[in-house]
Amino acid sequence: MYLRKAKADELDLVCDIIEDGKKQLADAGIDQWQDNYPNRDTIQTDIDLGRATIFNSDDHETLGVAAVVQAPDNSYDTLIGDWLKDTEKYVTVHRVAIFSHHQGKGYASKLFQELFTYIAEHHPEVESIRIDTHRDNTKMQHLIEKFGFTKVGRIVGVYQPTDECYVYEKLIKNTQVGTDTAHTPHVA
Repeated sequence: MYLRKAKADELDLVCDIIEDGKKQLADAGIDQWQDNYPNRDTIQTDIDLGRATIFNSDDHETLGVAAVVQAPDNSYDTLIGDWLKDTEKYVTVHRVAIFSHHQGKGYASKLFQELFTYIAEHHPEVESIRIDTHRDNTKMQHLIEKFGFTKVGRIVGVYQPTDECYVYEKLIKNTQVGTDTAHTPHVA
């Protein structure tokens, strides 16, 4: 399993995964992503800015996507709560989705594991990772908490006027391993 940056010609693929994610949320009765967010323009911007990542199996089959956004992230300008660390050295994870035909196989957990490795390699300066999810998306809340994130507050009306999302943060410390140039994130 590995993450890689999405290529310019993969807009349709990333949009298909996001649309599939929207349907999964709707089928579960969760009002997240049910209006015009995220849309094709959002995904195009993610790709253009190098934020869109594609999660692949070892045999290169596409399993899911996520966006890794460098600070500052204005989504949190109206945070009701307090960060664990007041820093500009963070990344935010947005727009996480796994193709529905790969659900129930543990790929969401593997995606999170790969995100930590990807962030350590591509953003070694970061001190924290931030993420949010809709108040009704209990599966994502569970996954976020499972990976050591702490709930730090909420945002209201950022993605849709009535949306309430819970915001999480995980402090990390990137430590060089041996003489290798790879970095491994550790909980601080």
